[in-house]
Amino acid sequence: MGVSEYELVLMLDPEAPDERRDQISTDARGRIEKAGSLKAEKAWGLRKLAYEINQRTEADYRFFRFATESPLLDELDHNLKITDGVLRFRIFKVEPDSPVIEPPPPVSLASSGPSRGGGGRRGPGGRGRDDQPDPPPAPAPSPAAPPPAEPPVAAGAGSEAPAEAPAEPSAPAE
Repeated sequence: MGVSEYELVLMLDPEAPDERRDQISTDARGRIEKAGSLKAEKAWGLRKLAYEINQRTEADYRFFRFATESPLLDELDHNLKITDGVLRFRIFKVEPDSPVIEPPPPVSLASSGPSRGGGGRRGPGGRGRDDQPDPPPAPAPSPAAPPPAEPPVAAGAGSEAPAEAPAEPSAPAE
């Protein structure tokens, strides 16, 4: 099998000390340089996660682009799985002529929260869109109307006065 190019994205625990995160990154870089050739390395910084991983909502992202043969992939996979401080990692095979990934600038975590109350949770089933307005509240249930005392009587069946007279239009108040 020949030499192929790969990208490694490390998502490191932001609660680990900076020195530990740097050490994990340095170890990965050392393994890559020992068994292949490093093409690019970038620290993407702290970024918000799409979903929680190990009760974390953000991660310190590190990116590597390198060329190697497959034995290094098995070694990286094994070592990163057992390394404390790695929340998640992914290795992607890429075309040698594809551009190096440039992530968008990080969004301020303070301003990225939900714009309305409720902690960003959605209703039953988890469906819905955050950009849609909330539906109007359901009308409050009215107290149950008491059942009629007597069944309605058909017109001309001995009823002297209608049970309810239609309301007369009232004169405008002065």
